[in-house]
Amino acid sequence: IDVRVLVGGEVVATNWALNEASVEKAARERMLELVVEIDDRPVSRWGCDGLVCATPTGSTAYNFSAGGPIVWPEVEALLMVPISAHALFARPLVVSPEAVLAVEVVGDRANGVLWCDGRRAAELPVGARVEVRRGTVPARLARLHDAPFADRLVRKFHLPVEGWRGAAERRHQGGL
Repeated sequence: IDVRVLVGGEVVATNWALNEASVEKAARERMLELVVEIDDRPVSRWGCDGLVCATPTGSTAYNFSAGGPIVWPEVEALLMVPISAHALFARPLVVSPEAVLAVEVVGDRANGVLWCDGRRAAELPVGARVEVRRGTVPARLARLHDAPFADRLVRKFHLPVEGWRGAAERRHQGGL
């Protein structure tokens, strides 16, 4: 994803990320207030600890830890996940890969920080706007093994694929 920061309408920083860009509160004791837009249309305003904008590749990273969905690599999408939002409607969103996600730091007390793939990328004063869009240069990823994504997911997260019944369940499925 390509990321740019605007302050007063001027671009003050640009960056990129393979997994995610996150806007987070700069001070632990202050809640960050954000206005979220998709394609220049306001969607919500939250008091929160931050917001994660992720790719399908990053859906099993910070996005997942923040409560976002796991997205198969073949699915083209962008993800937006609030972090500890204090709001009734603060749910993860899955949007078109062509969408432009925008986050503006509002309110009068708390500044934010932009992180790109875990790297501190920019300070965000009140009034700063972060825009995230699909990158113009596609990433090419090499796989050493040709295992299906579901198998890799089970291995990565040590997911239980046998129920609590164990052998009885395998027998019912014709495995014994």
